[in-house]
Amino acid sequence: MEKWKNIKLDDETMWPSTGLVELDPPHEDDRGSIQSLVNFPMKNISFISSKKGTVRSNHYHLTDWHYMYVLSGSFDYFYRPTNSDEELKCIRVVAGEMVFTPPMEDHATVFSEDCDLLAISRNPRDQEAYEEDVRRVILVDHDSIK
Repeated sequence: MEKWKNIKLDDETMWPSTGLVELDPPHEDDRGSIQSLVNFPMKNISFISSKKGTVRSNHYHLTDWHYMYVLSGSFDYFYRPTNSDEELKCIRVVAGEMVFTPPMEDHATVFSEDCDLLAISRNPRDQEAYEEDVRRVILVDHDSIK
C-alpha cells in the first residue's frame, strides 16, 4: 500500500502560471452548483482551520505543490522563489478563491481573521513524507504581524 506515495502524477506544464488560480465557472442548476477546484491527480486533500492572528507555512517544498481553496475567512499569502533575492510578494486570498504553490517557492500565510481552507496536494501528507519534503524558512515573523 505504501508504493502509491512514490508515483509521480504530474509535470509542471499542468500547473497554473500564477499564484491566484482562475476557477472554471461552476455548473449551476435548480439544485445548486458544483465548483470544480482541481481537475487532475493529487494525493491529499486536507481541511485546515486557522485562528485570527496566526502564521502558518514559513517554508518551501522540494517536490510538493499545493492548492489552497478558502472556504471561509481570508489570509495574506506571501511568496517568492526559493533562494532568491526577489522582493516578497503578497496576495490576499478570500473565501471562494484559490492560490497555487509550486515546489521551490518560499511561502507563508498570515491569518487576519479566522479561516477555513482546503489544501490539495501532490504528495501524501503523512508526517514522515511531509517532513522529508519541507524546508523551514522565516518569511514572516509572527511577532511582526501584531
